[in-house]
Amino acid sequence: MKRLYSATQNSFRGFIDGFKTEPALREEALLVLVGLLRGLVIAPSRAWYAAMIGTLLVVLAVEFLNTGIEKLADHVTREQHSEIRRIKDFGSAAVFSSLCLAGLVWLTALATRCGLLG
Repeated sequence: MKRLYSATQNSFRGFIDGFKTEPALREEALLVLVGLLRGLVIAPSRAWYAAMIGTLLVVLAVEFLNTGIEKLADHVTREQHSEIRRIKDFGSAAVFSSLCLAGLVWLTALATRCGLLG
């Protein structure tokens, strides 16, 4: 129980610090909040709703990981370094990929809701 409590504290500290300092995290957290409400209208079923919200949580998780990578890279060196730039670009590509996944799921749910898909 002590480890679970400690891990939970660490997570909440990460959420708070991330939301205070990182605009991208605030924007994606807002996306989750908006999605919680909009998803109720768009989702064709409860299972769709869970998948739709799940993809938004994946986007947020990937953004947290990307932010961690960027902060670590900046801690290592602030100088322009081609390998550090590549690492940051990989993180950015991961965020973009997760956003594409979320968009695909949400658009498919909307198409299903509108009767365009079976």
